[in-house]
Amino acid sequence: MMPTFIGLLNACSHMGLVAEGSQFFSGMTRGYGIIPEIEHYGCMVDLYSRAGLLQEAHAFIMNMPIKPNGVVWGSLFVGCKIHKNIELGEEATRHLARLDPLNDGYYIVLYNIYAEAERWEDAVRVRKLMKNRGVKKTPGCSSILVDGVIHEFVAGDDSQSQAIEIFEMWEKLVDYMKLRGYKPDTSVVLLDVEEKEKEKFLYRHSEKLALCFGLLNTPPGSVIRIMKNLRVCEDCHAAFKLISSIVSREIVVRDRNRFHCFKDGACSCQDYW
Repeated sequence: MMPTFIGLLNACSHMGLVAEGSQFFSGMTRGYGIIPEIEHYGCMVDLYSRAGLLQEAHAFIMNMPIKPNGVVWGSLFVGCKIHKNIELGEEATRHLARLDPLNDGYYIVLYNIYAEAERWEDAVRVRKLMKNRGVKKTPGCSSILVDGVIHEFVAGDDSQSQAIEIFEMWEKLVDYMKLRGYKPDTSVVLLDVEEKEKEKFLYRHSEKLALCFGLLNTPPGSVIRIMKNLRVCEDCHAAFKLISSIVSREIVVRDRNRFHCFKDGACSCQDYW
């Protein structure tokens, strides 16, 4: 029964069903006599944080009857990145530095929070801290299975045998997308560089490379399936929705958080992930 409630709470979190998730959580003890464990508390913090209820998430952590772990604070931390709350993000970081000091993801998220706020000195400080502690950033990596062979792509990779064709394919797709109102979301490129350079980095995200490879090497109309080790960024998500309509293909992406099924210009996650 306990794994069942974890599944229910996770589902509510990924769909933004705050009221329903809260009812399930309170009903565990009241209706079934189940004492929530740390995993259930983590789900609730994730539920509140994803929905932007960061103060509620923080209050929930402060009132937990058991000691919060790195997953709990990490859920709040990711919510702070999504909803751009620097103050709570810094508080979560202080706890995570003690509970999970070598997790590169938390350093990257804090860097992202500072970069989006254009607090470049603080962002550089985080980079130096990572270097001093020997923490290395996990590069974005996507893979696609074509004719029984797994092809892997790393962000910025231009070493593939079809690199030229892949980049040409992407440029064509961008032209079609712009006719439908697409504007590159360079805010996800957290570097202090010119706008054109940001677009160049943006267009080399690993899932975009994998998608173009799939379009070049699979039959028209067939489903394209991509696996990614990190969370799909906002720009890739918006682009894949448009591309699914432009090429009349279903595109399935499994990122770190969930499955995304892009079809006819929409995504199964309803833009909540």
